[in-house]
Parts: sequence; structure tokens; C-alpha cells
Amino acid sequence: MNILKSITWGDVLKIGMIFGTRPEAIKMAPLYHHLIKRGVKAQVIATAQHRQMLDQVLSLFSIQADYDLNVMRHRQSLAGLTARLCDALDQIFQKESFDWILTQGDTTSTFVGSLMAFYHKIRIGHVEAGLRSFQRDDPFPEEINRRLTSQLATYHFAPTSQAKMNLIKDNICEDAITITGNTVIDALMWIIREKKEELDRLVERYSVAGKKYILMTMHRRENHGIPMQNTMKAVKRLIRRFEEYYLVFPVHYNPAVREVVYRELEGEDRIILTEPVEYMDFIALMRDSRFIMSDSGGVQEEAPSLGKPVLVLRKTTERPEAIESGVAKLIGTGTQSVYQNASELIEDESLYHRMANASNPFGTGDACEKIADCLLNIQSQGKRNGC
Repeated sequence: MNILKSITWGDVLKIGMIFGTRPEAIKMAPLYHHLIKRGVKAQVIATAQHRQMLDQVLSLFSIQADYDLNVMRHRQSLAGLTARLCDALDQIFQKESFDWILTQGDTTSTFVGSLMAFYHKIRIGHVEAGLRSFQRDDPFPEEINRRLTSQLATYHFAPTSQAKMNLIKDNICEDAITITGNTVIDALMWIIREKKEELDRLVERYSVAGKKYILMTMHRRENHGIPMQNTMKAVKRLIRRFEEYYLVFPVHYNPAVREVVYRELEGEDRIILTEPVEYMDFIALMRDSRFIMSDSGGVQEEAPSLGKPVLVLRKTTERPEAIESGVAKLIGTGTQSVYQNASELIEDESLYHRMANASNPFGTGDACEKIADCLLNIQSQGKRNGC
């Protein structure tokens, strides 16, 4: 563990922000900058649960971690990761005096960060609170991480009204919930606004500029093994049939993913396998793709703002708003289902346009402002919690 020198902030509101994966960093980065702009003394505790992919985002958003726990290990187990996080965060919380700890989403870093803050009697704000699939092991372990974090959190920043209702059903005090939208839209809108020329250049790296292509990602634990193999078989069949289409697939670093993907798809014509791409590259690839096939939660949130249909490679989703809005469709991982649904989206123009023109239920890019307003309002009123 590499613990960097801490800073004493005095009497100003002091917030520790815990995140360790690339999706968490993307969603917390704009919030970090917004809190700093509002006069909050925010410190980043980077667990580095995913080392390489996290560093890409920290660099993009010009963030230097105050604490870098560097907990990632090759083929790490959930138990080993949890133990390392408990020990490292316990040391920090013994040393620092935070007014709040902010955690995001559903990772092991989220759950353990909330648990250790609870042990040290620090108020916990959960960003992107209230998402539920209502299946204990799907996604695994994310569904349980979210439920446990909800029980530990002091205040809940729900991205949608549905997420708020999920929390209320879990007996969370309504006065401790604020609907904010999702901070990933803040990050996406900033990139599109500030980096347009760079985005235009980036897609040329992948030999698909001006071509029809499908963007694909797949990495979730519940899809390892047979589900991933079945999906890859469908992808091969699809690309062999539709000869005008290419497929771009940034392959996750997890060996359980890479072994299957490269065994099944390497060498296939018009299938471009790459290393995990930086966030700017991924936005460029999303923006210029025809549609997306993915088991990612973040993609379901970002795609509506870009007008891109998403075929969700899962049996369940904790983001039903995307399905209900029409921009996304749950298709599972069965070979025939994946092949048939992707074929329909290619061939049926009316279906494609309905999905592409669906509205975004995850906000308009002002989630960070709403979260900062809430935290500063609680401070000004001298409340110990949201109720």
C-alpha cells in the first residue's frame, strides 16, 4: 500500500471520495472537480481495484489521488480484495477526520469503503444509490454490494425516481434521498463539449472510420465461461452474415475474459480485438458506432445521450429505466437470442430508429451540482444525517 502524505484542511467541509475501478472514477471525477469548485476540501482515496483502467481516467480528468491503496493483485479473489481494503482504509480513517465519505455504485471498493466509514462513525453519501436487479447473485457480487451499502449509508443520491422508490421499499428514510440524475452524464457531456476535435480523430485508430460497426464489451463475472462462449459464437455468425459490418471489441484485462474472447474471435475477418481503450477513445467509438452490445451498466446510461441502441448481454439489469425508455433491450447470452436480436436491429430500420431516438432517463448533466447542493445544505443546517 502506498499512502501519500495527507493534508490538514481546518474547519472547511472535508470529504473523502473512495473509488477503484474505471467506471467509478468516470462517475466521481466530475463530482470531485465540482466539489473543489464549491469550496469543499475533497480528497481522493483510490483503491486501484482495477489498476490500469483507473489510471487512464485519473489522467484524463487531471486528478491525483491523495491516497493510492494499490490493492489489485493478479487473479484476485473477492475475499482477498476485501481483506486488503479493510486494512488499508482502517489505517486512513484512524488518521484523517472526514466529515463525509462518498462511495459510488456497486463495487467491492464501494461496500468496503462504506463499511469502514461506518465503523469509524463517518457520514456516508452513496452516489448512484438505489439500483436493484432483485436477484441476489445477478449481477454478482454487485447486487449485494448495493443492498449492503444502502443499509450503511447516511444519505442516498438516487439517479432516478425508480431508484428512489427502491430505496423507500428497503425502509430508507425518504428525507435521506435526493434524485440527482447520474454523474456519468456530467462526465460524458463535458467530454463531448470540450474534446470534440480530439474525438473526431480518435476513431481513426481502429480502422473503422466511415464504416458501419458494432461496439461490444463483455466482462461481468456472471457471464464468465459458458455465457461468454455462447455470445462469441453468435458474434462470429453475425459478422460472417452481414459483410458490411465490422465489430470493435475492447477486451477486458481479466484473464477469464481474455481466454474466451481470443480463443473464439481472434483472426476473424472484420472483428477488431483491442486492449481496453481509454475513456476518450470509448466515447468516440460509442458516438460513431451503429449500435452497442454490452453487459456494462455504464453503457446503458451513456448510450441514450449519444442516440445509440444497446443490446444488453444479461438476464437482468438494475437499470430498468433504459429498457423502459426503449433505448436498450435485455437479450441474455444465448447464442440464438444474441444472433437474432442483433440481426433484427441491423435489418429493421424502424426498430433501429425507435431505439436510437429514445429519451435518456438518467439526467441532463447536472447531477454533480445537485449532490454538492445537498451536502452543503446539510452542513449549513447542522444536520448529522439526511433525516
